[in-house]
Amino acid sequence: MIKKIVVSSIIGIVILASLAVALSNFNEEPQPEPNPEFTSESIEDSIETESSIQGDVIMPTKVSRPGCEVEDRCYIPSVITVERGKQVTWVNEDSAFHSVTSGFYDAPTDLFDSGHMDPYETYSLTFDEPGIYDYYCTLHPWMEGQVIVE
Repeated sequence: MIKKIVVSSIIGIVILASLAVALSNFNEEPQPEPNPEFTSESIEDSIETESSIQGDVIMPTKVSRPGCEVEDRCYIPSVITVERGKQVTWVNEDSAFHSVTSGFYDAPTDLFDSGHMDPYETYSLTFDEPGIYDYYCTLHPWMEGQVIVE
């Protein structure tokens, strides 16, 4: 009799364990196999390409961190030459806020200021007077650029 109780108990435990395993996998959705042709970087690049807005100067991704100035890629191009009376458009393609502010971080001027630009926002300015116009980002002082008007 005790033998029957022990065997029945073991069978019951096995059945309960099997049910627990089966039910734990019941709500899981199958995970897709990774595609070696796409990485998160290539997907990000394709999203950026599709959503890029045309502009003369681009603030690319990840320039809110120091280091872009070493590769001269905080504003692309960092120096632009235009004819007098031409409009220049800056595009913030970064996920961070940026600005286009005349002067330098330690010596701002009051010639122009875009204010804080949201991601994918643009700022346009027409340069009517010849000269060299330095600018920077008020939030990221390592970001510097220059407009040369001929």
